[in-house]
Amino acid sequence: MIIKVLGSGCSRCNKLFKRVNDIVKANNINADVIKVEDIKEFIKYGIMLTPALVINEKLVCSINVPSEKDIIKYIIENT
Repeated sequence: MIIKVLGSGCSRCNKLFKRVNDIVKANNINADVIKVEDIKEFIKYGIMLTPALVINEKLVCSINVPSEKDIIKYIIENT
């Protein structure tokens, strides 16, 4: 599984990246977590505001930092 956190490096983007990494490690999820800061990639997913969360190339959330519970739900739904 590939999980991407799209963001420019703002505090919300960094918070989402850390939260996703913590969840993956705590739950022994086999996933690569990648932080994407390239604006061209944002456009590819139709993102105008960050942060955004992409799981297996599917945009699952944007603009806010989802809760741990929601992130786990997104992971389960997209495996």
